[in-house]
Amino acid sequence: MRALVVDDSALIRMAVVDILTKAGIEVVDAAKNGREAVEKTIKLKPDVITLDINMPVMDGLTALKLIMERQPTPVVMLSSLTQEGARETFEALKLGAVDFIPKPHGVFADLNTIAMEIVQKVKTAATTAPNLLRLQNLKKFKGDVVRGRWKRTDKEVCVLIGSSTGGPSALELIIPRLPADIPSPVFIVQHMPPHFTQQLAERLNDMSEIEVKEAEDNERVKKGTAYIAPGGLHMKVRRAASVVRIKNVDGKPVNAVKPSVDVTAEAVVSTYGGNVVGAILTGMGNDGAYGMKRIKGAGGLTIASSEDTCVVFGMPKAAIEMGAITSVKPVYEIAEEIVSFLAVKLNG
Repeated sequence: MRALVVDDSALIRMAVVDILTKAGIEVVDAAKNGREAVEKTIKLKPDVITLDINMPVMDGLTALKLIMERQPTPVVMLSSLTQEGARETFEALKLGAVDFIPKPHGVFADLNTIAMEIVQKVKTAATTAPNLLRLQNLKKFKGDVVRGRWKRTDKEVCVLIGSSTGGPSALELIIPRLPADIPSPVFIVQHMPPHFTQQLAERLNDMSEIEVKEAEDNERVKKGTAYIAPGGLHMKVRRAASVVRIKNVDGKPVNAVKPSVDVTAEAVVSTYGGNVVGAILTGMGNDGAYGMKRIKGAGGLTIASSEDTCVVFGMPKAAIEMGAITSVKPVYEIAEEIVSFLAVKLNG
C-alpha cells in the first residue's frame, strides 16, 4: 500500500507520515498544496491519498476534481470539525472522495489521538480502488421518483436505513427517489460526527420530494419525513399515548459507533413490530447486522446493497452472512425495493 500525504502544514504532514509509516504503510511522497498533489499523483500513482481541503496555490477540492479526472485514486479528506468544514467535506464526497477524517484543533499531538482512525480509513480507502470508476459513474445516476400504490395508509409502517463509509453518496441515490406521499417515516443512521449529519440532512432535503431533517429529541414522527440520527447520539423511537416520538440519547458507542444502526433497529422493532423495512448500504464493520436480523425475525423485510455497488462491503456482508437479509440489490435499485416492500406491508 503506497500513500501520498497532502497538507500545507509541515507539522501535520510530518505527523500523518509518521502515523502511516509506523502502521506499515509506505508513504511515497508528501505535497504542500493541491498543484503538487495533482502532479505527484499522476507521476507516482499512489494507492491512496490523504488530502487537506484548505491550502494555498490550489485548494483540496480543486485538486480532488483534477485527480478524479486525470488519475482516479482513493482519497481520504482531512476536514475541520466545523459547519464550514462539513459543507466542504460533502462537496469532496460528491467529487469522489471515499471518506474523511475530522481533524482536531492543533497539530502533531492532536493527530496522534486519532492515529488509529487515520490508519483504518486509509487502509480501507485503498481497498476501494477496483470499484472507484464504477462508483464514480454511479454518482451520475439520476433515476425518477418511484411511485407506489398504497391500498391503505392507516397502517403504521416505517423504513430504517443504515450506512457508514460511502453512505452519503448512496443515500443520494435513494432518498431523492422516494415519493412525497410515502406512507411512512424514514429513519436514517449514518455514521458521522456532529455538524456533518445536519449538513447531510440539508443536502438531501434540497434534492428530495420528502422532507429530510436532523432528528430532534421528543419530536413527533410524521409520515413522509426522513429523520437523520444526530452525530454523537443514538436515535431511538418510542410510543406514548398512541404517538411515536424521537428519543435522542447519549451513551456508550455500540459496535464502536454512535449513532448505531443496531440501537435504532431495536427501537423501531419495539415500536412498529414487523411493520419495518430495513436497508443496510455500505461501510466498515458489522453495525446493523444484528438490527437487520431483529427486523427480519419480527416479520419485517430487509435489503442489503450489493457488493459491486458498495464503497465498503463490510456492513452489508455481515448482515448477509448472519442471514438477516431478505433481498440483495444494487444501490440504484434500493428505492424501488423499499417502495415495493412498503406496498407488501401496507397492502398485505
